[in-house]
Amino acid sequence: MIVGCFVTSNYQYQNFSSNQNPNYGPLNIASFNAITLSPYNLLTFPSLVSLQTPLISHEVLANSTRSQIFNHISQNPGVQFRAIASALCLPVGLAEYHLDILSRSGLVSFIRDGRYKRFFVSKRFSISDMKLICVLRRRTPKKIFTVLLSKRQLSHGQLAEEVSVTSQALTWQMKTLKDTQLILHVNDGLRIVYSIDQSAAPLLEKYLTVVE
Repeated sequence: MIVGCFVTSNYQYQNFSSNQNPNYGPLNIASFNAITLSPYNLLTFPSLVSLQTPLISHEVLANSTRSQIFNHISQNPGVQFRAIASALCLPVGLAEYHLDILSRSGLVSFIRDGRYKRFFVSKRFSISDMKLICVLRRRTPKKIFTVLLSKRQLSHGQLAEEVSVTSQALTWQMKTLKDTQLILHVNDGLRIVYSIDQSAAPLLEKYLTVVE
């Protein structure tokens, strides 16, 4: 019985190993190098890939699980890693394994948004657009942009009330959104009045629909 179990286990291990494409190499998402795009990091490919045979896109997507992951990212740009695993009912380890292959094949990339990895189909968006989508994936900033697009102009107090946050919390949010250069601040006496830069309004409206 013990010998039988050992033989079966050994066969399964060998079968699993033989079914893996040798082009994939070691599977470790943490080994990816990243360049800093404060406060975001854009995924780049590890140096070891250049020493291996490139992964071919249509072969990578021949796997049904990877195809599902790729399609989900395509339909939900900026989606978090955990959200992908949850939406597709995949174990975290399995999702990580297939995302690693998709990333090294050049089909998807991610940028870091705080403690999150947000995934995109490669070459579909510019870095600035990916940053904006990441911002709009956060609940409060998304509400701020949505309210300002509809109301045109609001004082600090009015906007805080519309977004359902404290005045202090709104001050902090506005500091974090300053780098987007999409919100205009005008001092009106003792008040601060916020509005959306109208030249950026079409882009905002476009990506707000993307993250719905």
